[in-house]
Amino acid sequence: MSDSTIGAFLLPPGYRRPPAAAMLREGFLVGEAGRCAVHSISERRARRSRPYAGATPARDADPVLLVPGFLAGDYSLRVLSSTLRGAGLRTYRAHMTANVGCTLNAAAMLEARLESIATKRGSRVQIVGHSLGGMLARGIAVRRPDLVSGIVTMGSPMMAPGAHHIALTAGAGALVGLSRAGIPGVMSEECVSGGCARTSFEECRLPLPEGVGFTAIYSRRDGIVDWRACIDPIARAVEVKASHIGMAVDPRVHAQVLSALQRQQVAAVASVLEVDRGVGA
Repeated sequence: MSDSTIGAFLLPPGYRRPPAAAMLREGFLVGEAGRCAVHSISERRARRSRPYAGATPARDADPVLLVPGFLAGDYSLRVLSSTLRGAGLRTYRAHMTANVGCTLNAAAMLEARLESIATKRGSRVQIVGHSLGGMLARGIAVRRPDLVSGIVTMGSPMMAPGAHHIALTAGAGALVGLSRAGIPGVMSEECVSGGCARTSFEECRLPLPEGVGFTAIYSRRDGIVDWRACIDPIARAVEVKASHIGMAVDPRVHAQVLSALQRQQVAAVASVLEVDRGVGA
């Protein structure tokens, strides 16, 4: 797929595709995966050493929906889920085997998933999205602040979805080819250059309703997307040292995700209390 196939509006002035050699930065994933393995072993040992009565933290915060990135599925965020659950948060999968379909359809599916979780738990939900998953979260939060109390994005190029490595363009091109061949459930040309792509992009640039927290995690080591495109001016920006793919497994990034969720939870509770005081005055 050539650059011309990607809608020009997805690469606004001020942003650029990472150079071809930038993919080498993703080699940091080896060290990040090793760090993840060491951290997991340490956590298991720590859990075994804790008294049984105190082994499971209270889960009284807003539930968390985890949304994977482009071409990835729920499995890619299993380690993050384990970390958040260990800290007392309830996590839920997006029910995505692979995030390869139409973005508008994916957003509708996630919205239904959020409604189910919110009804079950009696509260709004926080969303953590990696790459494309974060862009989906951003759009849903605009439409449904009644369901979403906060979002955390990891390496999500919301400001310029087209500012990605040529390898991703090739992946999108392969999906478009499958769509042309009649394979259902994959991205079509509409999703990368037509009305579907434009709608999703414009939604990602709308202001978030009051009361919805927003943290954007980015890395200058990102070899897949232009890191500048991951910094939304209305978000709390947090820089980490990780590869794009490695954000899903690096425990240092997970610590920042947990911190953001906890901070946004406190802000959400404070906002509700303030509204209650105003009503009772």
